[in-house]
Amino acid sequence: MGDVYGTVKVAAVQAASVFLDREGSTEKACRLIAEAGEIGARVIAFPEGFIPAHPVWYHHHAASGAIANKLAVELFKNSVEIPGPETDALCAAARAANAYVVIGVCEKTPNTMGTMFNTQLYIGPDGTLIRKHQKIMPTVGERLVHMGGYGDTFGAFQSEFGPMSGLICGENSNPLAVFALIAEGTRIHVMSWPNHFPTSGDPLRNRVAIDSQAFAQMSKAFVISACGTVDERMIEMLKTSPEGEKFLRNPDCCGGSLIVDPMARIIAGSMGAEEGILYADCNLDLGIQMKLRHDFAGHYNRPDIFQLNINRAAPQLYRVHNDPTALPGQNADMLPPPAARLAPPDE
Repeated sequence: MGDVYGTVKVAAVQAASVFLDREGSTEKACRLIAEAGEIGARVIAFPEGFIPAHPVWYHHHAASGAIANKLAVELFKNSVEIPGPETDALCAAARAANAYVVIGVCEKTPNTMGTMFNTQLYIGPDGTLIRKHQKIMPTVGERLVHMGGYGDTFGAFQSEFGPMSGLICGENSNPLAVFALIAEGTRIHVMSWPNHFPTSGDPLRNRVAIDSQAFAQMSKAFVISACGTVDERMIEMLKTSPEGEKFLRNPDCCGGSLIVDPMARIIAGSMGAEEGILYADCNLDLGIQMKLRHDFAGHYNRPDIFQLNINRAAPQLYRVHNDPTALPGQNADMLPPPAARLAPPDE
């Protein structure tokens, strides 16, 4: 009989955040997880920064201006601590749906003020928080509010369907990041995208299609690209110019979610600017067929010529040794790296 790889129903959620509302965005995400789960989706992908928003105001306002500063403060106040009430709710929703969930959040470091990460959460169908991925290099306006992640949160994760992976927006065109995930054997890859790109560049949907098909061609994985979209509440809160409002209401400026197979064919989508959920049935045998032709982490490469090294160590910024006045949990060799904060502290 041989090995069985199976067919997996996947879903790309295209929706607008409840802009800068952590609790509202979490509730909306849980509703959408339940909806996709009822259809039978086993992998459910969400946009970048879905909880509580992506800092798109830097496309429309000066970074040091009053509006941008106010919105950035609201972003921090509504960002997610990991673990926390929001991750608990998302994990419960994933468990109820019996699905893997990949969702973008704006993460803040617990018990701090001012440091945030652009993060993907990977949640299992049993309701466990498998791990997180912090975007390695913030892009454009993100650099004003997001810190870059380290290698300790990078890489594929194991699932019942084999290795799965995710990257955020521009990371999906980083050749080294892409190859690293190919080398780790990813079979299903989630791309999380914002709700629009800067006003002076290529439309979001064009870049999504190019990067999704390119990743599928190189990796021979199924690619789920989940894009955000824009609603009237967000437009009102952004307080853009009339030209900015016209841009945001242009249906070509946002959306574009799609699903691509290992032959680099678009098998679902692309969507317009509307909210909705895109579905596709992914026969994993197709990845075998295509890797028998081109396995860039195997027979179709030359390790004697090309090699890639990954550093999965987080830098050690702060150490406390034998300080009787330290706060509880601080009197240790070092504060735990971000990945370690997913687990409860040792007793």
